[in-house]
Amino acid sequence: MKKWIAFINILLKDIKTYYLKPPNISWGIIFPFSWTLMFFLRSGGSVDIPDFLPGLVSLSILFGTTSMLAVTITFEKKQASFDRLLLAPISLNTLMFAKTGGAVIFGIFNALFPLLIAVVFTDISGISWFPALPGIFFISVTSAFLGLFISVSAREVFEAQTFSNFFRFPMIFLCGLFIPLSEIPGFIRPLSYILPLTYGADILRYAIGGNNIFDVWFSFLVLLLYSGGLFMISIKNIRKKWIL
Repeated sequence: MKKWIAFINILLKDIKTYYLKPPNISWGIIFPFSWTLMFFLRSGGSVDIPDFLPGLVSLSILFGTTSMLAVTITFEKKQASFDRLLLAPISLNTLMFAKTGGAVIFGIFNALFPLLIAVVFTDISGISWFPALPGIFFISVTSAFLGLFISVSAREVFEAQTFSNFFRFPMIFLCGLFIPLSEIPGFIRPLSYILPLTYGADILRYAIGGNNIFDVWFSFLVLLLYSGGLFMISIKNIRKKWIL
């Protein structure tokens, strides 16, 4: 019981301290809106929203979760406030689940706004919500654990930001978000298949337009394996680098 009380308190503290700040809330609105506007300007006003909506949702989740988590944990470690959390009478796994929980919620929030924009411009009643909602959740979890992995690997906030971009920007072009995988040059296409966002976007593509490449259950399995792998590596690094 005490474990769950600590979990909820840490989660609520992070949400109040970091995620409910006006700049962060506006980030979840401005980023997807600017990408949507870019596509309208590029196409002269005629946009196939179901075609690019999976990529927009995936990208909004990725940037929102990794930006917040990589910076906040690195900042807390720098200020030694994270060391006080390590002294709490809870397991390290529970502590890190609580620290990543806020980023997962923030990622889901970022995913909802592009969907609200799409409601204004098109009919999205054809979306299959059963794979869409779990897909959004799994993309948020995988992205949060990627942010955790980055934060553990960095010592300074600017290092975490730079390291984040090292992963994020290639995903924009290699994960089939806006450029079909079939149009990616063959010699770099294998990189697309080892990036988790490729499978997350494919789940949303299946839910929104039925244009998926991989079997949807296979994509869920890949995201689950990535989430577990990134979390275990991060926990191992924390024990090795942060716990003396």
